[in-house]
Amino acid sequence: MNDIDIVDEIEKVRSNNNVNWMDILRIALKHAPDETRKVLKKINSDDGKISELLNQLSNKK
Repeated sequence: MNDIDIVDEIEKVRSNNNVNWMDILRIALKHAPDETRKVLKKINSDDGKISELLNQLSNKK
């Protein structure tokens, strides 16, 4: 299997896993919407921090 084949396989697995995550999110919002939104807010905040750090890395020379 070459590098591109491996990347294609990773893409397929990630795609399936994303569907699973969205299913969990739907269940959580249905059964505990307030708690779910609190966790989503924390995730979003942390993602923002990660994005800032990645910008720092990508802009280093």
